[in-house]
Amino acid sequence: MKIGLFFGSFNPIHIGHLIIAQSILDMSAMEEVWFVISPQNPFKKSSNLIHEFDRIKMVELAIEGNFKFRASDVEFRMPKPSFTIDTLTYLSEKFPGRNFYVIMGGDNAINFQKWKNADLILENYNLIIYPRPGQNDFGTLTEHPSVQWIEAPLLDISATYIRKCIALGKSIQYLVPDSVADFIKNKKLYLD
Repeated sequence: MKIGLFFGSFNPIHIGHLIIAQSILDMSAMEEVWFVISPQNPFKKSSNLIHEFDRIKMVELAIEGNFKFRASDVEFRMPKPSFTIDTLTYLSEKFPGRNFYVIMGGDNAINFQKWKNADLILENYNLIIYPRPGQNDFGTLTEHPSVQWIEAPLLDISATYIRKCIALGKSIQYLVPDSVADFIKNKKLYLD
């Protein structure tokens, strides 16, 4: 079974994430997409992250009803910050019959060589990359045999923008699924 691993903080998950995940299913040989919620990205500050349990709950709400999507908390039990190679190694040992692919935006492809054990990832796994809006530079991965490029409808929506809207008391309708918006409102997330 081929599984695409969509890593992210999902702080919060939004419709752009869901559109990309569905496009990966539609445009590749992936049979499932797992949303791997990262407690802490090694390249980002964790100060504006809400609790990982709230973030996984929002992912679960967002993907409810899609049996090809799955929320994964695998990195919650791993040392922080979590590194992709460690997660891939763990999942490959735990699920030996599955082939894992890393889903990433083209912006991450540019810096991929800075990732821990980037060469080992390319040796043992495959990457599925979707270009970001307005992106022209894709780094050294453009022609790599372990990389598949996928066209996906790209919406220039960011979790940062959504958090800013919430803090300003503005609507996030249509940016996140209604169930996620209700969860954020009921828990009073992102208000401070």
